[in-house]
Amino acid sequence: MNSAPHAEHGVEELCAAAARLYERALREGSVPAQEAQAAPCLIDLDLLHPALDDVTRLEPTAPLVALHRYLRESGERIAEARRREEEVAGMFQALSRIGASPTPEDGTPTIKILSGTRRIKQAITDAMAQSTHEVLTVQPRAGLTGPRGDHADALAYERDQEVLDRGVRVRTLYQETMRHLPAVISRQDMRGDLEARALTEVPGRLIIVDRAVAFLPADEDGSLAAEIRNPAIVGYLATAFDRFWRLAKPMFPQRTPQAGPDGLTPRQRAIAELLIEGHTDTAIAERLGLNVRTARVHIAKLAATLGSQSRAQLGYLIGQSGILDHVDHVDHVDHQGADT
Repeated sequence: MNSAPHAEHGVEELCAAAARLYERALREGSVPAQEAQAAPCLIDLDLLHPALDDVTRLEPTAPLVALHRYLRESGERIAEARRREEEVAGMFQALSRIGASPTPEDGTPTIKILSGTRRIKQAITDAMAQSTHEVLTVQPRAGLTGPRGDHADALAYERDQEVLDRGVRVRTLYQETMRHLPAVISRQDMRGDLEARALTEVPGRLIIVDRAVAFLPADEDGSLAAEIRNPAIVGYLATAFDRFWRLAKPMFPQRTPQAGPDGLTPRQRAIAELLIEGHTDTAIAERLGLNVRTARVHIAKLAATLGSQSRAQLGYLIGQSGILDHVDHVDHVDHQGADT
């Protein structure tokens, strides 16, 4: 039965069989050559060599000679590794200057992609914990880190209350269809400088802290987010928020939406505007934060009110009716729930 092949190793990892045979050779002056078959590494490492007067025996290399030879070879390897490190570092430093994003003097990237809901939430929490002036948020139907459950709502409530307790102003812009949710209603009881307004349509989720850092979704499912610290971009986003804010209506206290003189509710007018733009039922539902079934119910009511017999005729009648002559009321009227 053949023995397992001898594994290659360096002098610093001398195997047990080789160590014993080398020690014996040092004590006795030489060992039979055939005994080195169990430890061929001794010959490969030049710790044993054939005797001049008898090639059937192997003599040991003096330990100090072997040590100095090993240290010299090791130093040469280290010097070569350092030379290669310098070459690689020089190459990547040159490459890093090609198309590199601007980075401030403190080394913090101006735009960074965060991966994973835990890391995203932690980054937002850390930024809000350092806020001193103002936090601006846009809250559409889904959050930056995905749909929010009761536990997530409770954590966000606690985090935002801590920010308010430090005297930081918090302004939140909601989509109309979220006003009936418990997590939104509960915010009426929060202490501090908190304001909430609503629009029929809002842009995607946005968080701006002290107009210095902004967080945006970077994919559809909320598993990626962009952390932006570029002053020009953050300033642009904050200005956009201020403009949406001026168009929005305070959410509390809630009022039941009133139909206009044409008998249409603000929700139906919003749908009418999207219909004449050519949007499908699914697109309208997505834009207004409704499910498709509810959107179609509103479209049917709109068609009945205007006496339309077809989708094409409905668009024509909307244009002729003049119900969209006043744009402001679409965004300035409160709604009680998603299906009003």
